[in-house]
Amino acid sequence: MNDIDAWVWWLVGAAALGIPLVVTAMPEFGMFAVGAVAAAVVAALGPGVVAQVITFLVVSVALIAVVRPVANRHSRQRPQLASGIEALKGKQAVVLERVDGRGGRVKLAGEIWSARALDADRAYEAGQEVDVVDIEGATAIVI
Repeated sequence: MNDIDAWVWWLVGAAALGIPLVVTAMPEFGMFAVGAVAAAVVAALGPGVVAQVITFLVVSVALIAVVRPVANRHSRQRPQLASGIEALKGKQAVVLERVDGRGGRVKLAGEIWSARALDADRAYEAGQEVDVVDIEGATAIVI
């Protein structure tokens, strides 16, 4: 460490911790990298190695203790906005061709869909409004 300042080594360490962050997608490596950058700042200000290591540990542990629980909480939440076929469930459709247990056609969200009645004994005639309860492949299941 005689030729290169300590802050440069901390930045090299931060970059080295960034590599497994990208390769493994484990955010903990990013938190350690931020701790190394904080230690580089402390090293540039002049305190000794002990202060640098303590800064690295405190910042890294603090980030893990604060960020991980928040990230875990957000990853378990369902999206607020339904999209794709989930957005079509519960919508109303208009029957274009008779829909029964074997099939038919409906207009759903401005598009023509094949449809099938949930209750195989039930039939819906053209012009009736039906509710979409599920989507199976490209077929709307209606009641």
